[in-house]
Amino acid sequence: MKLTILGCYAATPRTITNPTSQVLEIKNRMFLIDCGEGTQVQLRKNKIKFSKINHIFISHLHGDHFFGLIGTISTFALLGRTTDLHIYGPKGVKEIITLQLRLSNSWTTYDLFFHELESTESEVIFEDNRVIVKTIPLKHRVYTNGFLFQEKPGDRKLNVEAVQHYNIHTAYYQKIKGGGNVTLDDGTVIENEKLSFDPIPAVSYAFCSDTVYNENIISIIKNVDVLYHESTFLESEAPLALKTLHSTAKEAAKIALKANVKQLVLGHYSTRYDGIERFREEAAEIFPNVLLGDDGRSFEFD
Repeated sequence: MKLTILGCYAATPRTITNPTSQVLEIKNRMFLIDCGEGTQVQLRKNKIKFSKINHIFISHLHGDHFFGLIGTISTFALLGRTTDLHIYGPKGVKEIITLQLRLSNSWTTYDLFFHELESTESEVIFEDNRVIVKTIPLKHRVYTNGFLFQEKPGDRKLNVEAVQHYNIHTAYYQKIKGGGNVTLDDGTVIENEKLSFDPIPAVSYAFCSDTVYNENIISIIKNVDVLYHESTFLESEAPLALKTLHSTAKEAAKIALKANVKQLVLGHYSTRYDGIERFREEAAEIFPNVLLGDDGRSFEFD
């Protein structure tokens, strides 16, 4: 699993920072999460192929999370894209984008599918044979969802020595990989555990931005491998975080600790601060496994 941070700063874009957008590569799938202004430029800078992005997830309709969407959609069309593109986001995203396309007479060269979200309960919004994506209802000033990406468990690994020992025909190999037992000609049942090894553990990623401190999400993100949680403010601005329905670095760490996640990635920093190292320091007082997201930074997780 690879996470590439295209932008992770709050509010307005600057010459040195970009608003929220990131790319998650998981099980040979590539998902674009949020699409702040300048996303397509950041995709180019990070050498991410536009053609590999077929699903875009928008957390909420604040500009620093989706103002880059119309430009990205339009550029895809200018490049002659023909593959379907799916947009998942709050109700209203379809109206916004189609209005811009209609008034500019810039209809896409490909089919554009909108999956508008309204539920305040966690729900499955995408699923194929490799990955499942669920919403994480967040608490912000407008309707907002985070997203939970989970690999589906792969096949078990064949124990070649064992199947040869029991003289098992190759016709049974797929059944064994799927977890099935094998019955020999004499009626003996060979348990699957003797014929295969556990599959590579499935990994999971939770994206939570923007949100005030909200323990209701803990049951949804429990035990995830990687949690990206917004940390707009340092603790000195905790009252402002509460007022604007954002989180501090320490609050993000508290969520990570209570959810028993393996790794916390911070982001969505307010640009009022001189640097971001203090965010890591404050979070690490509560939860030790902290990484600082930053524009252009990539992380690979096993």
